[in-house]
Amino acid sequence: MATIDLIVLGIVKKEPLSAYDIQKLVEYRNISRWVKISTPSIYKKVIQLEKKGYIRSTMVKEGNMAEKAVYSLTEAGEQEFKTLMLGISTQPINIFLDFNAVMVNLDNLPPETQKICLENIASGIKTLKTNLEQNITEKTSNPQIPETAKAVLHQQYLLAQSIETWLASVKTNLIITTAPSQNDSI
Repeated sequence: MATIDLIVLGIVKKEPLSAYDIQKLVEYRNISRWVKISTPSIYKKVIQLEKKGYIRSTMVKEGNMAEKAVYSLTEAGEQEFKTLMLGISTQPINIFLDFNAVMVNLDNLPPETQKICLENIASGIKTLKTNLEQNITEKTSNPQIPETAKAVLHQQYLLAQSIETWLASVKTNLIITTAPSQNDSI
């Protein structure tokens, strides 16, 4: 997947790192919250990128620790990084939200179950906002976090706020459309 390639190449472009350190950085920066990337995919991707000649490994031994492979970007990797940046930046913007699969099927459920689903999604958005607020607070004053990464955190927070507002309107419309009308009681 080109996105994972870009994430790994971008991290290694800044500084040579082991696959473990790349994975820890992805974790620390919460990249997996806004890009589908898992720990196993990082390790697999490092191997693939090395086979393609985009990164090279150097074995390093630190103190009593076991030897580990540290990866750095090659000239071909620099070119691939640039190609991916330009290519992905020209693609249409798609926002995939897994809960939309629930939303398009809500009307297939009785009103009470619909409300439960909406409450579950609202709870998930609330948790997301709380996590983002915590990350923004922790990382805003950290000079090691690039401004562009901070911008993504703010983008995700604004998106969470928008989804929260949208959910409130969906709930209101759901209540209006599922409320018994006066004709139903006659």
